[in-house]
Amino acid sequence: MPRFDLTVLGGGPGGYVAAIRASQLGQKVCIIDKDKLGGVCLNWGCIPTKALLKNAEVYNIIKNAKKYGISVGDYQVDFKSNVKRSREVSTRLSKGIEFLMKKNNIKHVNGKGTLFSKNLIIVNQGKKKIKIETDKIIIATGARPRTFSGMKFDGERVISSKEAMMLQSPPKNLIIIGSGAIGIEFAYYFNEFGTNVHIIEMMDRILPNEDEDISKELEKNFIRAGIKITKAIKVLNIKSFKTKVRVHATKDNKELLLESDKVLMAIGVVGNIENIGLEKIGIKTESGCVKVDEYCKTNFDNIYAIGDVCGPPWLAHVASMQGHIAVEHAIGMKTNPIDLTNIPGCTYCQPQIGSLGMTEKQALEDGYDIKIGKFFFQASGKAMAVGETTGFVKLIFDNKYGELLGAHIVGTEATEMIAELGIAKALETTWENIATTMHAHPTLSEAIMEAAMDAYGQSIHQ
Repeated sequence: MPRFDLTVLGGGPGGYVAAIRASQLGQKVCIIDKDKLGGVCLNWGCIPTKALLKNAEVYNIIKNAKKYGISVGDYQVDFKSNVKRSREVSTRLSKGIEFLMKKNNIKHVNGKGTLFSKNLIIVNQGKKKIKIETDKIIIATGARPRTFSGMKFDGERVISSKEAMMLQSPPKNLIIIGSGAIGIEFAYYFNEFGTNVHIIEMMDRILPNEDEDISKELEKNFIRAGIKITKAIKVLNIKSFKTKVRVHATKDNKELLLESDKVLMAIGVVGNIENIGLEKIGIKTESGCVKVDEYCKTNFDNIYAIGDVCGPPWLAHVASMQGHIAVEHAIGMKTNPIDLTNIPGCTYCQPQIGSLGMTEKQALEDGYDIKIGKFFFQASGKAMAVGETTGFVKLIFDNKYGELLGAHIVGTEATEMIAELGIAKALETTWENIATTMHAHPTLSEAIMEAAMDAYGQSIHQ
């Protein structure tokens, strides 16, 4: 029976990062996964959807090439090739993870792993079962799309993000239930390729976890692009038929019947805690998630859990960081927990959204005396030069000390720009530090400097 210092159950962005880090630290490591390495993120989430979104961006540029002084003749969309490129990107990256496992001398076992005791995992490979003895375990089994009673996936009319990214042609009509990052990104994608998209959201605004100003700006742009949005609506049930699907809902105490070709449910995810032996050995769970401390340790000293299986925020970069923390803590190294106030969130529609820290509402509710700075991209020379002037940067500072409390960007390349503010916040940067740090001209990131200056009435270009 093979024995390892550390075994990782799950090969997603948390699991494979944990495995590599453990190997770097001299551990004999095994990683177990029943599917391709890379998890949902690499195979069915973050990476392939970004490939699809880039395809949509390119298509948008072609359709609007005249504004750049370029006349494009006849062109047509090969939607199947659009999807094929996405799958090829994922395949290449998954193979890349396999290479990293070999490079780092990590044993990769393909199959379904189940905890049998705190030091034993049984891997089911069909007719064959393998026993893995291990000193330490990291659970990284991820999550799956959430459903509710009366709202179940059928893979044809009622689909999840996985089926959505595999559609070989854009549906004529699509209802998207939920306006978090997944719902918003697919709304942009399918709308760009001609689908009549209708977003329905139970809250009073789309992207309800974002700063309210960001939500309003994105909604305005989506409506301008032809996307229909209905807020404060409650879905009762969904019924599929041979050629259509019906959504029964209520709004303002009135019953509504919505009809479409397909319905994409994007109402969050739920951790994969079932059938992996948690109950058998007594690992504590809470609200459908594995319960862990700030170092990702469960109620067993040698068993840790990371990523989506631990609950929100369900983000690949959180899982990867937790992988580092769990491994280092497990082998006795000094490490620091995640700063929950400095987790970047990104939505990759157009305009993009990047945010971290407190929203304006949260800062006020926590009793801060705040200063807010904004800079609109319509006043940015670089934004005008590239033809992308939608949106703004919004920074929230504590007036007493000038500390950055929150950062929110809506506009082109927002998901890249937010990293600067993450570093700034980690270093407890003040408005003055940001305002007086020289930014190259012309760049979109100048908007960050200008927003900091605006918080104290010093903005130059607006």
